[in-house]
Amino acid sequence: MASSKIQRCSSSHTKNFDVFVSFRGTDTRNGFTNHLFGALKEKGVVAFRDDQTIQKGDFLDSELLHAIEGSQVFIVVFSKNYASSTWCMKELTKIVAWVQQTGRTLLPIFYDVDPSEVRKQSGEFAKAFAEHEERFKDDLGMIKEWREALKTSCDRCGWDMQNK
Repeated sequence: MASSKIQRCSSSHTKNFDVFVSFRGTDTRNGFTNHLFGALKEKGVVAFRDDQTIQKGDFLDSELLHAIEGSQVFIVVFSKNYASSTWCMKELTKIVAWVQQTGRTLLPIFYDVDPSEVRKQSGEFAKAFAEHEERFKDDLGMIKEWREALKTSCDRCGWDMQNK
């Protein structure tokens, strides 16, 4: 989503978080990100966690937007299946636009995936985008925004956590 499309939410609805972590749950929730959230909590860092913050019945898209706008730092955990999730791609696009608009910090982590695969959108990322392009063939502009968000986020210095 382009930064011009993000509208500032009323501050009465925006929850404040120190960190917003974007990740593909099936890849990392029960391992790496679970440990990351534990370490953040131990240090007193208030982190947005979708499975503990969003209540059943809430509108996921609007709750995520509020959480993104209320966060100071963004950690994006890129994993093999990150790009296959439309939610992850929408989330990343909103994060990148918000970071560009506000100057907040985005920290990429490459978990068991080569950073060049993410940046160049090759391997599993190429497969995911081929599926997205087929599924959303009537909205290729959205796919282009997703690709740009991936590239922009990968242009930042991050951590390569392959085989660790």
